[in-house]
Amino acid sequence: MRTLTFAVVAASLVAAPAFAWQPTKAIEFVATAGPGGGTDNFARAVQAAIVKNKLLDQPIVVVNKGGGSGAEGYTYVKGMAGDPYHLVFGTSNTWQQPMVSKVAFKASDFTPIAAMVQDEFLLWVKQDGPKDVKEYLAAMKAKGSSAKMGGAQSKDTDELLTRMIEKTAGLKFIYVPFKSGAEAAVQLAGGHVDSHVNNPSESIGQWKGNTQRPICVFNAKRLAAGPKVTAAEGWSDIPTCQEAGLAIPLFQQPRTVWLPLKVTPEQVAFYVDLMKKVQATAEWKDYVEKSSQSQVFLTGQEFTDYMTQDSGRVHKVAEEQGWLVK
Repeated sequence: MRTLTFAVVAASLVAAPAFAWQPTKAIEFVATAGPGGGTDNFARAVQAAIVKNKLLDQPIVVVNKGGGSGAEGYTYVKGMAGDPYHLVFGTSNTWQQPMVSKVAFKASDFTPIAAMVQDEFLLWVKQDGPKDVKEYLAAMKAKGSSAKMGGAQSKDTDELLTRMIEKTAGLKFIYVPFKSGAEAAVQLAGGHVDSHVNNPSESIGQWKGNTQRPICVFNAKRLAAGPKVTAAEGWSDIPTCQEAGLAIPLFQQPRTVWLPLKVTPEQVAFYVDLMKKVQATAEWKDYVEKSSQSQVFLTGQEFTDYMTQDSGRVHKVAEEQGWLVK
């Protein structure tokens, strides 16, 4: 995506066309995760960019509804059909969770607005834990079936990646689900799990605080260079898992925005445009850089095509694990 200068961004915001529909009251952003989790951070980053740049005249409230692995938030917004004042912020769990759990929603119960970033995954250990992937794999094999991997929610993206690690490395984990990645980070710091696969934004505080550290990133290439997180290391210093000896070349998670069903095309167009404006702000750029995510903007048919492709990947692993809802 072409980088815009701040001056061009500012001019584009001022010159933005009027829409047939405009919000006239407060808007609720529903984060399908607990406070401090990646989805919560995502929703609040969008909120901050809108508020600081005065992209809306109406107030925005972020509400956390992470119960049931996020099903609480989706079910809540599903019940708001026709109401353009409730947006739900999620991930691929919008289409993944109904595949593996008996929940009261499915992806077709919502109107997609956009996928705005691809979040990265890293393998994290305690600060005094294994120094690299080779040592980690040896340690987990030595533990046998008592090795514990923490993650956000069950049968969701974190557990999906955990089961892929098991299959690739010949390991067996006790997977311990928490309400958010933030909780998983706290449990790792306390030594209650051996590792987790948090996103950068969910564990950066613990890395800065020297309670845990990443040993590899599930990407085909190292993350972009940026400011150091600790005195000695930044995200670009972390090797890819593949180069470190764990052959999973790429695993990412989109962060997505949805409206309920039965909203109008004009309302959808308004929010698509609003999210594009958010991506052009300095605050959003700062959020993406600090969280080491990859900016994308998928909407319309492109978003639909991505969902179809990702659903196929999820279905394969879920079928192997016996997770599919019958």
